[in-house]
Amino acid sequence: MKIASFRKGEKETFGIVAGGRITDLGGQGASLLDVLRAGRLGALKAEGAEYALREVTLLPPVTAPEKIICVGVNYANRNEEYKDGTERPKYPSLFMRTPGSFVGHDVPLIKPRESDQFDYEGEIVLVIGKVGRRITRERALDHIAGMTLCNEGSVRDWLRHGKFNVTQGKNFDASGSIGPWMVTRDELDPAKPLSLTTRVNGEIRQEDTTENLIFSFADLIAYITTFTTLKPGDMIVTGTPTGAGARFDPPKWLKSGDVVEIDVPGIGLLSNKVVAEQ
Repeated sequence: MKIASFRKGEKETFGIVAGGRITDLGGQGASLLDVLRAGRLGALKAEGAEYALREVTLLPPVTAPEKIICVGVNYANRNEEYKDGTERPKYPSLFMRTPGSFVGHDVPLIKPRESDQFDYEGEIVLVIGKVGRRITRERALDHIAGMTLCNEGSVRDWLRHGKFNVTQGKNFDASGSIGPWMVTRDELDPAKPLSLTTRVNGEIRQEDTTENLIFSFADLIAYITTFTTLKPGDMIVTGTPTGAGARFDPPKWLKSGDVVEIDVPGIGLLSNKVVAEQ
């Protein structure tokens, strides 16, 4: 199934997406997060009011997760892109993002007034469906409810304000996006390779496959749950390939009017236009 959260008028709800339409499942749970927490994902039925996708505003699939954990430098050639002579990392680099730093598919990304160094990062997102702590690598994929996409929008100069953290530049309101929907793992095997492409105004900027991940999806879940309990609805943003705007000479920063697309066959296409903050 493809499951999306959306707004219709003043109502926020969720539904099953098929054939360019969405079926409102609000009568089967208050939200996708509530369904995941109740372990009822497999019991959902496409019964309810239907709308064309163009009639609704899509939200991030999980609108109020407890945790959004992001992974830095997780593609092999991205580590080499830094040209700092270091070997592959022994452990993942992690940071957190707030739900308010993300919007849904086809909702504008806000380029903040504080910086011109607004950048994109196309990524695959794991949505957790089952609680777990110290999960073994062998059992890790069993805890995935589904996958979605992310443009992990970054304000580059604000990443370097502090000596040891990137939190500021990763959490400007509405600077990134997640969506367009969550594809449940019965339709897409997270153990198989996935190809990711990022385009800006139709130009391919990033193109890679999860075969080149330094830390696989299973590795990430096993490592993260060493120190924290993953819960249903938590999301892991798994890293971006080489080709972000900061790595061009000169850099290719996002500007108002640009359209960023993240495309992964089997999951979908996440598209957002950039607008300047007023």
